[in-house]
Amino acid sequence: MKKVMRLFFAAAVLVGLASCNSNDDFGSQAIEIPGITIDGDIDCCSAEEALQVYKFLQTVKIIPELSTTIDGKYDVFAYSRNGSFHTGYNELFFVATKKKNGNYIKNFDINGLKPLMLMVKMNMKHSTPVSANVETFDKSRLAVKRGWVSFVMNTSEAGSWTLGYDVNVLGINGGIEAADITVNALPEGQQWLKSFKVGDNTYYLSLVNPTDWQTGKNTITAYVSKKNTPATTPYGPAQEQFTIEIDPRMPDMGNHTSPDNVALTKQADGSYQGTVNLTMTGRWRIHLAVKDAQGNVVAGGDDLTDGYSSLYLEVTI
Repeated sequence: MKKVMRLFFAAAVLVGLASCNSNDDFGSQAIEIPGITIDGDIDCCSAEEALQVYKFLQTVKIIPELSTTIDGKYDVFAYSRNGSFHTGYNELFFVATKKKNGNYIKNFDINGLKPLMLMVKMNMKHSTPVSANVETFDKSRLAVKRGWVSFVMNTSEAGSWTLGYDVNVLGINGGIEAADITVNALPEGQQWLKSFKVGDNTYYLSLVNPTDWQTGKNTITAYVSKKNTPATTPYGPAQEQFTIEIDPRMPDMGNHTSPDNVALTKQADGSYQGTVNLTMTGRWRIHLAVKDAQGNVVAGGDDLTDGYSSLYLEVTI
């Protein structure tokens, strides 16, 4: 009985919030709760699940140019943290709804992200690092899919970006082939993506959400991607295994370092994780030494005239 009451309350809340549903920027429609059931309909969320999706969507911003309609029946919405893109790592979130009533749909798949840059003056095209998959990332929000794109450069006179994806909603295919997007430069004191070469191969190290960091110890997460041939094919996570040693310094404070930093190592999900200790606010330059599976330094770790690595990331907190 208590379970039913909780679901009834969630349904009432969602109906009350319908006027400010996530669809507001793409054709506002009321949310129709699929009955007071524990499991929900086959293509819809239960009331409790729908409420969790609604709450999550209040923390992100819609990207209208990447939102679309499938077969006149379903709407697919794309979101990022602030509704825009910047160089380096960007999370992308997707939600599908029934067009007639706005119900969230669990049974949909994003099959691939297709970023492409046209280098106008050089008359060439290239892609950029992307997540291996776009998939459900939280059991309480089964109707939200997440992936990421790490842009190697920003939009400028030299080049412009498009981004597309394929989607299947309840067995119906659709998507966006190539929408024009703008990739902004990061502010001064922020460098979240760096490339390095090992032999003839080029790799990209993408730092995940350093704006979430605070003073003290932080879990540092990154991805290592491998440039594809041809270069227009999105760059997936590298299969090779590296260890990435880190040496954080403050260039504006005499290059002092900090204790208790832990190298990044590859995790089961393909990401790299370690610990960085940022003892005060300001600009930090995180010097890197990349080692292969045998422990050989293959990138960075070189001693410049100032004694630090030429391969580094920059974060300002």
